[in-house]
Amino acid sequence: MSSSSSLHDLATWEPLLRLLRADNAERLAAPGGQVAGRIGRHGWSVPLRWRPVPPGRAAQVEDRQAEYDAVERVRSALADANAEEISFVAEISPAGRAVLHLRGSSPAVEAGLGPYPGSLLLVEDAVPEPWRRLPDPVPGAAPAPSADPALLGRTLRERLPDAVGATEAEIAAAQARLGVALPEELKALYRVVRAGWEDWDGDYEAAERVSRAVGCELLALEHLCVADVRSRPCPWEFAAVKAAVTPPDAAVQCLVGSPGWIVFGDSGGGDLIAVDLTPGPRGHTGQVIMLDHEQSIGADLLADSLTDLVVNGYGEGRRGPRGDQPPAVARVNIRGLSSVEAAAHPELEVLSIGVWEGEPLSLAPVTGLPRLRTLTAYPGTLADPLEIAKLTGLEFLKLGPRQWRALLDARAVPRGLSAAAIEVHGDQNPLPVVALANELLALWDRPPITRTVLEGHLGPME
Repeated sequence: MSSSSSLHDLATWEPLLRLLRADNAERLAAPGGQVAGRIGRHGWSVPLRWRPVPPGRAAQVEDRQAEYDAVERVRSALADANAEEISFVAEISPAGRAVLHLRGSSPAVEAGLGPYPGSLLLVEDAVPEPWRRLPDPVPGAAPAPSADPALLGRTLRERLPDAVGATEAEIAAAQARLGVALPEELKALYRVVRAGWEDWDGDYEAAERVSRAVGCELLALEHLCVADVRSRPCPWEFAAVKAAVTPPDAAVQCLVGSPGWIVFGDSGGGDLIAVDLTPGPRGHTGQVIMLDHEQSIGADLLADSLTDLVVNGYGEGRRGPRGDQPPAVARVNIRGLSSVEAAAHPELEVLSIGVWEGEPLSLAPVTGLPRLRTLTAYPGTLADPLEIAKLTGLEFLKLGPRQWRALLDARAVPRGLSAAAIEVHGDQNPLPVVALANELLALWDRPPITRTVLEGHLGPME
C-alpha cells in the first residue's frame, strides 16, 4: 500500500469515525447530518466530547486515549504522505454506512480555520499592498544629537572590559552580506563586543552582562539581519485589512519592513530591536526601534540613537502607527461606524462591514474612491452584492457564500482581484464552501483544492 493510499483508505479513519458516531449520533441521524474537522501533523480539531474527570484529579492523557490513538493513525498517514494537514466531512447513517469526504491542499489556498479553506491566492506570488510598500524618502533626515559613536564605545568598554570585539574585516563581511553600510554607532558597538557564543565559552552570565550593558539581548555580528517585508509574513486575510500610512508627525514609518531596519537585538520576549536608517518625518537616522512580535506592521521608537539606548537605557518610548487607523481603514458595524457614507473618504483603502442589525447596506457611497483595495462584508449585510462590480480597484474581497454565488452567477466577480476569501459563520457544511472556492480558483486557472470521497460500512453501534 502506498503512503497516499493509507491516508485515503477508510481503514485508517475507522477508529475516528466510530468515535465521531458515538459522540454525534443525534446530529448525524438528522437529514443532511454531518460532522467536520481537521487533522494536522502538529494539532487537530475534531468534534468529540470532553469527558469530565473525577473531582480532585487533573485530566490525564489516558482520559482521551481513544481519541489520541484514532487521531494518531491519521497523523501517521499524513507523515507517510508528506502532507501537513487534511480536513474531513463525515456522513454516517444510523445503520453504519459511512461517507467520508477528504479535503486536501492546494498551493493556491492558505490554511484556514477548522475544515474551511483560507484565502484563495488568485495571482501567484501576489502580496497585499502594505507588503509592497517601500519606505518614503525623508529629505534632511540625520542622526540625533545624542548619537556619539566614541562615547558609545567608551561606555561599553568600561562595562565590558573583557569583551571580544569584531575586527574591521568581520564588520566589512557583515556589511557585504547584508548589502548595506552599517551606521557608525553600530560599528562602534561591535568593535567592543561581537557577541559570539564562542567568545563566552558557554558562560551564560557573560551573555547576561552584555545584555545589561547594551540594553537588549545582542545578536552576534554574523546574525545581524534586515527586517524587510519577507521577515513578517502574514496571511492575506489579515494582511489585506492593514494600511501602511505614515502620519506627518511620525518618528517611525508605518511599514511592514524596510531595507533600512537592521536588527541587532531582541527584547527577550521575541520582539526585534533594530536601528532605523529610514526614519519617519520626525525621526532620526539610526534611531532604535522595536518590532512587536504580535504585530505585523509598524514599529515603536525606543531611543533617538543607539548611544542614547546604551548610556541612558529605555526612555518612555513612543508607539508607532499600526496600520489600522481611519480614514485609510474603516469598520462599519454595530460598534463602529454607523454607515458606509461615514466610511467614505478619498484616502479609504480598506472597508470592513461587520455584524449589522439594520437594513442591508449599499456600496454606492464608496464607488469610485481611488484607493479602495479591500472589501470584507459579513454575510447578509449588502443590499446588492452586484454593486461590488463597480469597485474596480479591489485586490482582496471577502464575502459570504451567497454573496459570492450572486457574483459568480452574474459573471461579475472582479477580475482585478489578487486574493479572495469566503466568510463562513456558524456550523456550515464545508463541502459547498470548498466547491465554491474551486469555482473561484477556476476563474484564474489556479490549482483546485483536492477532494477524495471514501465509502464503507462501520456496522451497528456497540
